[in-house]
Parts: sequence; structure tokens; C-alpha cells
Amino acid sequence: MKNKYVDFISDEHFLDCVANLHKAYLKAKNNITKKNFYSNKVDTIKLTFDAKFNDIDEESLIQAEILRQIDKSINNSIGTFHEQILGGIKGFEVGKLSGFDIKAKDDTLFADIKNKHNTMNSSSAESLFQKLSKYADTYKKSKCYWVQVLAKSSFCELWKGEINGKEYSHSRVYKISGDQFYALLSGKEDALFQLYKNLPIAVGDYLNSIERAKSNAENSALEEIKKETKTSKKTILDQITFENYSYYLGFDKL
Repeated sequence: MKNKYVDFISDEHFLDCVANLHKAYLKAKNNITKKNFYSNKVDTIKLTFDAKFNDIDEESLIQAEILRQIDKSINNSIGTFHEQILGGIKGFEVGKLSGFDIKAKDDTLFADIKNKHNTMNSSSAESLFQKLSKYADTYKKSKCYWVQVLAKSSFCELWKGEINGKEYSHSRVYKISGDQFYALLSGKEDALFQLYKNLPIAVGDYLNSIERAKSNAENSALEEIKKETKTSKKTILDQITFENYSYYLGFDKL
């Protein structure tokens, strides 16, 4: 029987991956309480510039900042989504906190997946190269890959060059773009394109199959802050600044 979505993983596995990502979205959206919102300290000086220079009212500004925090959380989950999709291809599996993201079951391939090409600094890149070269040395028949799902071009090439002032190269350590890695594992040149084209259909089918439950706790941060302003008579930005920096010199006067 022909698959409905893509021809390199089962429809059931595809929908399972979509379901897992949906859970991550719900968790992120339901997790922005005032306490979570303040956890990394809010840059109210930047928010003041944003409000004045972009002519945005304070309430809309804070809502946008909350959405930015949600988006930051979701970006990590998108990388996990790709790992789970690729781990459903016959002959491959997900690493499950084993030091790699994807491996061939016969130990001929190991890969570390980054959703975007620019998510690593030089120290992270050096550490990743050392890790992949160690796998390559341990498993003599293996090829090891740094996968950039969203890369600046389509490529598969040996990863070599200077990192932190040291020359690095290995005959079986590569860097590869997302389209070529999908093609490599699936044997289908257009595998990533298949995923892209059929994702809206799969997501629609998944959402139609579940009960749409609305959480009362979704994004409660703004409502919690507004409740405080009714008592304190402060503006929203002053309230956030006071609650984040009242221990700074002079800020207790807000």
C-alpha cells in the first residue's frame, strides 16, 4: 500500500513525529508564566527602545517578547523533529542521549544534527569535530557527519579547516546540508522536498484526529503582570523593571 505522505518513512511514524512536536509547542505555550518570563531577566532598556522607536504599545510589546521566548524554545524541538523523522528510515536510529543524534544500525554512519548552519561558536565546532573524529576512529568503516538542516547551499564535503587556531581534518568526517543528508539516508534525492510539500497535509490530518483542548494556563505571564499593575499603579514596563531589578541602586524608587 502506497504511503500518503512521503515514501521513505511510514505514515504512522510521520504522524508520531508531528504529534511529538505538537506536544512541545503546547508545553512551550503553557510554560510562560510570570516566573518563567522573568527567569533569564527581561531587558527592559531594550524594550523601551522597541516601544518608542517601533511605536508599539507596552501590552503588544510584552506579548511579542513572550512569543519570542516560545519561539526560542521551539527551535530546539524542530531539530528533534528532524532527528525523529530520520530515525524512522529503515536501517537508522535516533541516538537517545548517546552522544550522537542519528546512527546507522550497522555502525557505518554517525551524525550530529543542527537545525541551522550558524548555531555553533568556535568552541562548540571544535568539540563537535573531535567527537565525530573519535567515532570515525572507533568505527573504522563509518562515515561521520555534521548535518546542517538549513544550510547556505547544498553540499556534502570533507569537514576540514582551522578551528580555534588548530588545523582539523579527517578522511571520514564530513559536513553536509539537510537536503543531501535526507537523500543519503533515504536513497531519495527529493526526500526533504517531499517532507516540506506533505507537512501541511500531515499536520492537518493530525490536528483533525485529536480533540482541540484549550488550556486555561496558556501564556499567563502578561495577565499576571497586568494584575500587579492594578495595585502598584505602575506601567507594565515599570512593573517588569521593578520586579526584575528592584535590588539595583535607585530602582526601588519605581
